[in-house]
Amino acid sequence: MMKTKNKKRTYRTGKLPFLTNVIAHTVNLAIVGGGRACKYFIELLYDERFPFLDINIVGVCDINPEAEGFVLAKKLGIYTTNNFKDLFKIKQLDSILELTGSQEVLLEIIRLRPKGVGVLEHNIGRLLRNFFMIDQRLQVTEHQLIVEKMFSDFLIQQSTAAILILNTDFTIVETNEAYLKMVNKSKEEVTGANCYKISYGFNAPCSSCRPEMKCPMVETLRTGISSYVLHEYPGSGDRPSFYNIVTYPLRNESGEIFQIIEVFRDITEEFSHRWDKRVKELKSDLQKLIQEDRMISLGKLAASCAHEINNPIQGLLTFSHLMQEILAEGDPSSNDLEQFKKHLSIMSKELERCGEIVSGLLSFSHEYSMEYKNLEYKDIDFNEILEAVLRLTRHKMKLQNIQLIPNLSPKPLRAKGDTNQLQQCFLNLIFNAISAMPKGGELYIVSKLDSKKNACIEIRDTGYGIPEETLDHIYDPFFTTKEAGEATGLGLSIVYGVTKNHGGNIKVNTKVGEGTSFILNFPTH
Repeated sequence: MMKTKNKKRTYRTGKLPFLTNVIAHTVNLAIVGGGRACKYFIELLYDERFPFLDINIVGVCDINPEAEGFVLAKKLGIYTTNNFKDLFKIKQLDSILELTGSQEVLLEIIRLRPKGVGVLEHNIGRLLRNFFMIDQRLQVTEHQLIVEKMFSDFLIQQSTAAILILNTDFTIVETNEAYLKMVNKSKEEVTGANCYKISYGFNAPCSSCRPEMKCPMVETLRTGISSYVLHEYPGSGDRPSFYNIVTYPLRNESGEIFQIIEVFRDITEEFSHRWDKRVKELKSDLQKLIQEDRMISLGKLAASCAHEINNPIQGLLTFSHLMQEILAEGDPSSNDLEQFKKHLSIMSKELERCGEIVSGLLSFSHEYSMEYKNLEYKDIDFNEILEAVLRLTRHKMKLQNIQLIPNLSPKPLRAKGDTNQLQQCFLNLIFNAISAMPKGGELYIVSKLDSKKNACIEIRDTGYGIPEETLDHIYDPFFTTKEAGEATGLGLSIVYGVTKNHGGNIKVNTKVGEGTSFILNFPTH
């Protein structure tokens, strides 16, 4: 690769207010977009008419091998490629200049770039083309001052990004109108003030007031290179703004950093769009998990209900055979007819019970909309949902010698919700409670209105309890303490997701050896 320039230059004093006495620091720069702007840029640097631009072009990327700048770079021995990701492999790469003008390409570069590598937008390309054309007419020092003044004005005043120049003690030296508009203050108010006070209202540097909040200036002072962070900033109304903040160091003649350029770029719209899209995807994924878990639960219920249906069927067969034998002996007597009536009454009740069991299974197995966007919450009654779930699980409790103790609110607990989701939520909690009592116990199901008029649902067992070391992980997807193949680990994560989707909260009380209580609170009408 061929370097653009190798010698150092000292900036002349009195040219740029914020670059006075700065020693030129060679910047290794790669370019994405090898068109005309790229060509102008390379020619501008090779012409060496701008002592403050000490830049080494280390690579050029373009998908068109015939692009003007791409061809020139190749001719000069500069590394060329058709994939911008290859540029990330260049050693000691400082920044990437994006000249395609594509927002999608710019965002992709920002997302994939290595740590410490800065990104310059295509707007700088137009600026450099202006430099080139004006420089053709510059012959004296006075004209050179005009160009440098244009460079200063562009960076500080004409950029749509919020820009400020800081001393190393966090005081503000210079700002542009975009920054003043962002903080809603005058230039007199911000000049000389601390950046953390003006931008965030803190009384100390951001990283001191909020350790989780990375400060790009502190990082640049520590490493000596450009730094990049994403910050949340109070916006208009209740909605915050999000800014991509990049810092660049300015050095004096001794090579020491004496000032920092900080650039804020508002990415709220694109960030919010991606966030909303991701939230919809997660909710859609939850719907799919609920349906899959529902089918697993259906298998468990079917096995239990098969036993419950088998007993009345055997009774029906017995009564049928008995009646056939009586009829085979001749005309039934009046006493036989009375027995027939009793047998038929019992058979009718058992058939109704079987019908209810099968209807419950069919209702539970009914597949509902998998797309979250098509899911509409309707009027529901928590008591009705709990009763439907208890009808499905009552026999399973009997088989495991578990005494069901329901205490449902005498009044309906009405809200807006999805019946299928809530059924699965309560079913998972009841299955967990049954699993925690393999030798029998008591299961309490309580529904009521709490002091805040929210629907409160409590499912409490007298089983093993949950060990303290696993309590923080019970809602994690695929976390389970059971043997492989016995559980998916999705039960409680689905309970948590469904509860949050309905605007509710969930709390667990447990004690090893005594049992566990899950308390769910949902907003009502």
